[in-house]
Amino acid sequence: MLALGLLAGLSVLSLLTYGYLSWDSLRLGPGETEATRSGLGEGPGAGDPSSQPHIVFILADDQGFRDVGYHGSEIRTPTLDKLAAEGVKLENYYVQPMCTPSRSQFITGKYQIHTGLQHSIIRPTQPNCLPLDNVTLPQKLKEVGYSTHMVGKWHLGFYRRECMPTQRGFDTFFGSLLGSGDYYTHFKCDSPGICGYDLYENDNAAWDHDNGIYSTQMYTQKVQQILASHNPRKPIFLYIAYQAVHSPLQAPGKYFEHYRSINNINRRRYAAMLACLDEAINNVTLALKKYGYYENSIIIYSSDNGGQPMAGGSNWPLRGSKGTYWEGGIRAVGFVHSPLLKNKGSVCKELVHITDWFPTLITLAEGQIDEDIQLDGYDIWETISEGRRSPRVDILHNIDPIYTKAKNGSWAAGYGIWNTAIQSAIRVNHWKLLTGNPGYSDWVPPQAFSNAGPNRWHNERVSWSAGKTVWLFNITADPYERVDLSARYPDVVKQLLRRLSQFNKTAVPVRYPPKDPRSNPKLNGGVWGPWFKEDEKKKKSDKSKGANKQKKNKNKKKANRKKGQSLHCRSRLAGG
Repeated sequence: MLALGLLAGLSVLSLLTYGYLSWDSLRLGPGETEATRSGLGEGPGAGDPSSQPHIVFILADDQGFRDVGYHGSEIRTPTLDKLAAEGVKLENYYVQPMCTPSRSQFITGKYQIHTGLQHSIIRPTQPNCLPLDNVTLPQKLKEVGYSTHMVGKWHLGFYRRECMPTQRGFDTFFGSLLGSGDYYTHFKCDSPGICGYDLYENDNAAWDHDNGIYSTQMYTQKVQQILASHNPRKPIFLYIAYQAVHSPLQAPGKYFEHYRSINNINRRRYAAMLACLDEAINNVTLALKKYGYYENSIIIYSSDNGGQPMAGGSNWPLRGSKGTYWEGGIRAVGFVHSPLLKNKGSVCKELVHITDWFPTLITLAEGQIDEDIQLDGYDIWETISEGRRSPRVDILHNIDPIYTKAKNGSWAAGYGIWNTAIQSAIRVNHWKLLTGNPGYSDWVPPQAFSNAGPNRWHNERVSWSAGKTVWLFNITADPYERVDLSARYPDVVKQLLRRLSQFNKTAVPVRYPPKDPRSNPKLNGGVWGPWFKEDEKKKKSDKSKGANKQKKNKNKKKANRKKGQSLHCRSRLAGG
């Protein structure tokens, strides 16, 4: 264990903190103070705020673990640094390795195995969405008087109208339905010839907003409009799911100014995108102050998964990347900033997972969690605000039964407890176990971005012995997953395999249907949007039933006719 401690110690990066943001742009009028502005309200409302806090959840897309100033990045993020420093940094915080899984777990408080979304993401052409029998966070907040608004990327399915954000608890929605698209034109091609427009306002294509505005800035303007028009005495839930910094790598020219020295073009573009995102969050925070929300607000910031090195993201010193169950895919940048926190300016190293926001925020909003909702999340507000121990001791990172099986996996390798060909990952206390094919496993250091790469020559690679399908790490001692302990601690491996097996007994069937040709935007006015119509299906079904009934009757008549002919023939033979 001493060796592990030394490894961890040698790998730790010094954290670089860049200059803090100035709030000077928020000008106070003559004789005006923060107290009078907050009390009187510069926005539409006045008087004492609601006891229920305003909740602002900001979700970045594909931001790498290293890609924030306070984690040592060369990319400047003064807003994020300041908000995190004045709040609580979450330094043992986990999400899922891809877009849809993280978003579904945030909005339901349930693991993927309990919603059927345990494989990959929801594709644009799939007749699939977050199952309609799952209660969502905005629905629960609406029950206790919240106004609920979503701005940004949905990516939880849209094949039928009932799947749309406005049908899942949001009063308003402005953003995209798909997982990615052009930041200016808002067009997305899923495959050659299958292309369409993807910008919505509520349930309709937002053609009026097609003004070539960069999406990060456009979404921020929308948030400002919502805050300006809402009454701050009434609680609001704002879910801001920025498209940035997901590919395609696009940013307005002025944000490249500080990053001309970055030779790697993808890293340079990514840096410009992140700089723009940081400025956007500054503007959201200023709007919260300007319109009288800030003093009674809780701002939560999170990335949805790890960064993608081939698209400019960095997770160093963590291992792996987006789409994998190594720490680089699932350990995220996250913090909470709020005047309501008791321990401001602190670091939380307790275990926190994205499913925990569901029960935490409902409790803070004075809502009720139904007894029949089987949640996987925990209320972790006291852990964050007061520094108490986390109620969470484990995380099921996932069990994906249809992911490509590891060739050499077997029940024997899993001690007869688990088939190690199956992709799965679990964390219990300090221990993390992976089975099957966990995904791309390199460490990608900063110098990998020095050329046109990332240049894999610089990557630290590990060649595992042939046939390996089980890994065990002590994440507390070895957060960078450099020392596999599966052979040294077989009893621990067995305990975690049993826990996986227990979780698997509660799993629902995987929802991953084949593509539907009716999803083609050409059949929907050039827009990505709902294509499945229940009435048509019912008519088709009724028509089919009717046709079957007619066919059945026809066959019955034919059979009777044959039967009659046969009897007639017999009578003639009998008579002759």
